Amino acid sequence: MTTPDDTLAKLRAVGGRPAERVPIVRFRDGRARPSSDVVAGEEPLEIRLEGEAVAVTMRTPAAGQDAELAVGFLLGEAIVEPDHIARVSECRAEGGDGGVADVRLWPGVEPAPGWQRSFYATSSCGVCGKSSIDAVRIAAGTISGGPEVPAEVLTALPERLRRAQRVFDRTGGLHAAGIFDARGELLIAREDVGRHNAVDKALGRAGMDGLLPLSEHVLLVSGRASFEIVQKAMLAGVAFVAAVSAPSTLAVRLAKESGMTLVGFVRDGGFNAYAGSGRIAVAVS
Repeated sequence: MTTPDDTLAKLRAVGGRPAERVPIVRFRDGRARPSSDVVAGEEPLEIRLEGEAVAVTMRTPAAGQDAELAVGFLLGEAIVEPDHIARVSECRAEGGDGGVADVRLWPGVEPAPGWQRSFYATSSCGVCGKSSIDAVRIAAGTISGGPEVPAEVLTALPERLRRAQRVFDRTGGLHAAGIFDARGELLIAREDVGRHNAVDKALGRAGMDGLLPLSEHVLLVSGRASFEIVQKAMLAGVAFVAAVSAPSTLAVRLAKESGMTLVGFVRDGGFNAYAGSGRIAVAVS
């Protein structure tokens, strides 16, 4: 039987890096100093079958692994079988924003019927179902203004959000998103098995309550800050995004391009500012 390992031929290195070092401002013990940090790479990958787009997902770029991801996706969705695959080609998307992995089948082999259906987001993936890489980026204006938030207020936010996680207390298995005012008062808290779902719930509640745009508020997420979370916040007018864990390279880039403040590793009395440190009320030493 032919296996994917036997047929992943003629792969081309496609650029993108698994990690990048970026400049940050590190806040510790009431002081701030310029520093740098290594953040995980994040880029969109368009998965194609016989040249036709199937889905777009976010991934950490690594040469050769785009082919693996595409094959695994198609196998996991029961669209193809292992011995159907003749080859996989990797290339950069037009404009260099992400990659493309095109899976080709042996002559006479047909994929499962109905594979052209849209793929819906799952708890682990925020953008599966986008029909092209161009669809990942949504146009939005530059964010101006925004709240000035004292460093000591920021460091207190995770515990305040944690106290509002009632389902997490019973299960230990949910992500959370919270919307705070500039004084650190928790206005909305939502939980979900998916990070993106928790953010959607919180922003949706804010919209239903007439609070949008959230230009004077802080969005805190309990996990990492991905590109899509930053984009969702940007479209809701949020100028300040904080995360308990790390941001990705694409999240940092989008935050800088849009004028947003993005901080990560908000824990143990400190945090790192990856973009927009001017909104944090501590002088840089």
